[in-house]
Amino acid sequence: MLKAGQRIKTSLPDVAEGTADAALMARICWHYFKEGQTQEAIAQHLKITRKRVNQILGDARQSGFVQITITGSTGPCHELEAALVATFGLRQAIVVPSPMAGDDARPLVGAAAGQYVSEHLPPSGALGISWGGTINAAAQNLARRKGMDNRVVLLCGGLAESTLVNPYDNAAMMARALDATCYYVTAPMFAESQPLRDALIASEPVKSVLAMVPTLDLALLSAIDLSKQSKPLEYGVISRATWQSLRDAGAVGDICGHYLDAEGRTIDHPLTCLVVNPKLDDLRRVPELVLAAGGRQKVAIIRAAIRARLCHVLVTDEDAAKELVQG
Repeated sequence: MLKAGQRIKTSLPDVAEGTADAALMARICWHYFKEGQTQEAIAQHLKITRKRVNQILGDARQSGFVQITITGSTGPCHELEAALVATFGLRQAIVVPSPMAGDDARPLVGAAAGQYVSEHLPPSGALGISWGGTINAAAQNLARRKGMDNRVVLLCGGLAESTLVNPYDNAAMMARALDATCYYVTAPMFAESQPLRDALIASEPVKSVLAMVPTLDLALLSAIDLSKQSKPLEYGVISRATWQSLRDAGAVGDICGHYLDAEGRTIDHPLTCLVVNPKLDDLRRVPELVLAAGGRQKVAIIRAAIRARLCHVLVTDEDAAKELVQG
């Protein structure tokens, strides 16, 4: 396993691009280095011998495949990536192996999203972010920058009680990693009334921060589902009664506070008039919208987001990708 301070990077110097061996090597390295699985567990999961797993890991180290982060033009799920692009007309899809034994996909999807942002956010560029555990994982996996004059813009209001996915904490983590100026929407995620929400939107500095949205270079968005595993429900961000009424109204989840039905249309619900968030048209003007979401429970809202034109680049996991492609 890795020693403290070591990082991983992969390339494919000695393995032909597009071969089964290249994909297998990437998959084994992902499970071993990223997930921390044992060689025995990986062997059982992939239905190969432990000796074969050990041999491939050795080859990966000796060839230089393992250096900093698991990446490369041939990933372990490149066929699914191509299928997603073809099916939905995406610019790019990044699919990571699903965690073994049904564990939470957010850390793995977030890690891939953080790497993508690190590679594509330009110097002096502005990054918008929504909230959630995947965004938190992305913040932890950003490549550190210094003096590049980046900006981080939070695309939602905050929560009165701190949780594991507090929007303000996520934005601060992003800004520290990028040595960036951070702009917060200094308002609650949900206002108490529509008149108060309208007043907050019209006030400074909320108005000036939301005005930055169309000028962003890249936005990293999460998909908030309304399944029985919904994190906002688990964390008490919304009540069970509100969760049920949103589902009854046809919502499958939300993107940056915009609650969508399965076809990607906004729904009619009292909560939608209370959310402090950017306009949909402003979000659509961002030149690169990166949607990071994984897990089968996210499939409906991922598909809705694509239909709503809120995704140019999709970062997801293998299980979700398979369901998306199969339709």
